[in-house]
Amino acid sequence: MARYGTIDQEYALRLASTEPDGDIYMLNLMAYREEADYGPDGERGVSGREADNRYAPIDVLIEIGAGMCFLADVESASEPWDRIAVVRYPTRRSFVDMQSRPDFQAKHVHKDAGMDHTTIVGTVPLGDLPKAVPGDLLLVEVWDGSTPEPVVDGDSVEFAVEGTIIGDGRAWSGARYTPIDVVPDLSGTKSHQLIAVRTVIAQWES
Repeated sequence: MARYGTIDQEYALRLASTEPDGDIYMLNLMAYREEADYGPDGERGVSGREADNRYAPIDVLIEIGAGMCFLADVESASEPWDRIAVVRYPTRRSFVDMQSRPDFQAKHVHKDAGMDHTTIVGTVPLGDLPKAVPGDLLLVEVWDGSTPEPVVDGDSVEFAVEGTIIGDGRAWSGARYTPIDVVPDLSGTKSHQLIAVRTVIAQWES
């Protein structure tokens, strides 16, 4: 069992058994330990972020036909997050099957060591994919319930949430990406998170 969040077993079963299947965009919200925890006899002096960098299973993603769509560092947020990422999987089952691959499990030790807590949300686009380039500022929102009024003006892109595979027990129903020029006041709620991020990787088109 992961130390950094609670798995939704019902949604995991849906991911493993959905037919017909197709692309799923997994939105990852990540908060790191100050120092990675590799256990009492493990390596010391490694930051949580460094451990997550070691984890980055890019070769495994390529092997299963998945890819990193988006990676960004958090500039400010209504909750304490450090980084967000979006990974596109060609099928829902491919996300589930990846967990049992030996090459993935060998890397996962670094995620387990470095991550304090994380939320991973399965999302599907409601229209076009976001347009961004490295260096861009974006406001990322996730919410539960009806779609909230925009916090900022801009050409927003929305995703529907079909489930949260791992998190803190909260449910989410939508996500939105909006380009911004400056970081606005980010006073969210428990059911509406606001995260201003600086883009590192943006490769939404497969």
